[in-house]
Order: sequence, then C-alpha cells, then structure tokens
Amino acid sequence: MGQESQLTPRPGSRQSGQSCPSESSGHNTTPDIAAPGHTLPPDVIADLRTDHAGEVGAVCIYAGVLWASRDDGVRAFAVRHLATEHAHLRHISEWLPANERTHLLPVWRLAGWLTGALPALAGPRATYITIEAVERFVDQHYALQIARLKSEPHLSALRQTLLDCQRDEVDHRDEAAAAGGPGQRGLITRAWCALVDAGSRAAVHVCRYV
Repeated sequence: MGQESQLTPRPGSRQSGQSCPSESSGHNTTPDIAAPGHTLPPDVIADLRTDHAGEVGAVCIYAGVLWASRDDGVRAFAVRHLATEHAHLRHISEWLPANERTHLLPVWRLAGWLTGALPALAGPRATYITIEAVERFVDQHYALQIARLKSEPHLSALRQTLLDCQRDEVDHRDEAAAAGGPGQRGLITRAWCALVDAGSRAAVHVCRYV
C-alpha cells in the first residue's frame, strides 16, 4: 500500500503530470525526415492536428479520472495510462509544428477532463466502459492514417510512430474491456458510449480545419 499510495495520490493533490497539458506542452520542432526536402503534405498535417488534439484530450481524460475516483484499482489504471498518453503527446508534438496545432485546445482539454471525471464519479465500471469506447475509436482513427501513409515511404518513421501509439491504445482498450467485465449495458451506458464516439468523430472533423 505504501508504494501504491505514492503512485496514485488522492483527488486534490498537485502531483506533477496529473493536470491537463498546457499550450506549450511537447516539443515545437519536427524530426529531420519532415524537414529539408520532406515537407509534410497538408493532409498529413491535418491528420497530425487531430492526433495532437486527441492526445491532449487523452491526458485530460486520465487527469479527470484521478480527480474524481477514489477506487485504488481505477487510480492505478489511470496513472499507468496517463504516463503512456504523455509519451504519445510528446511524440506527436515532435512531428507537428506549434503553429499548426488546433486553436481549440482549451475546448478539448475541458471535454477530455469531463469524459474522464463524469464516469469516474459514477464508479469503476463506468470508467472502464468509457475508456474502452474512447480507445475503440482511437484505434480506428490511427488505422486510417497508418493505411494512408503506406503510399508515403519517406514518412515511414511517422507511420511507425502512429503504429506504436495505436498498439498502446489497443492495449488500453483491451485492458479496460477486461476490467469493465462482460455484463449487460443499460440504456444510459449505451447512450453515453454513443455520445463519446460521436463527440470524438466531431472533434476530429473540426480539428482538421481549426
């Protein structure tokens, strides 16, 4: 319990890494492969803009979970996955110049935080079901980009970055699904998951352009 409590502080603490990332989070430069002679195409920039916003939202989801939940298992789950999402955000930030990022990050921070905090207030199962729904969408979102990058061999390093992120998100999805259990889901739960999915799709569409 001693080590666990250090890893999963109670709501209200100010441990580093639990808050949503700021505008300056991550690096502001792109890797060499995306620099001289290999300018990123506009459609790839648009995809990365959605990825960056999504990873900001993911960090905030787990920050919201940690603020709201007092369940030791949920908090340990959130701490592990929060570290992974911070790593994803750093990797995507290295590819996407700061001036190309969405102007709506404050909106996605709040949306992410609420997506984590609200189900966490309802209990562990609601939290796990929500994470499963989010990660199911993220898996599909990354898969589309990875498939398109097959035709861009000079961006193989970017494709590998997305593959690595996708693998982690699938692991998160499967862990959440196992923790949530196979029990029947009621109307409110199904409606909430549909809202999470629809909200994620809408956010992706908006972030491509704003």
